[in-house]
Amino acid sequence: MDLGIFSMSLTVKDLPASKAFYEKLGFEQTGGDLEANYLIMMNGEAVVGLFHGMFEKNILTFNPGLRLEGKQMESFTDVRDIERTIRERGLEITHGTAEAGDSGPAHIVLEDPDGNPILVDQFF
Repeated sequence: MDLGIFSMSLTVKDLPASKAFYEKLGFEQTGGDLEANYLIMMNGEAVVGLFHGMFEKNILTFNPGLRLEGKQMESFTDVRDIERTIRERGLEITHGTAEAGDSGPAHIVLEDPDGNPILVDQFF
């Protein structure tokens, strides 16, 4: 089961300050918008999403079908198939794809044993 690109989605108190901090670590903004309260920052293959006022906790994030350069892969495992496999393996999904239709963008959320949220977010 290929979950796609991994990133860390961080809840931040001050988005401009966090942006400046990660830029000093060598990250560059590759997506998002300050006015929309989120930024996507990259350093090589490391991806960090900075989110202000959107989430309660930091989130481990996977994006099926997304390449590092932000383009869609020709072939990938759909999040609905990932959800089925996860459920078959006995894991609980806290938010599923039931309302998302049979194809296209959708996401699932589950938690690890310590309560850390995991988001599998398909854009395509």
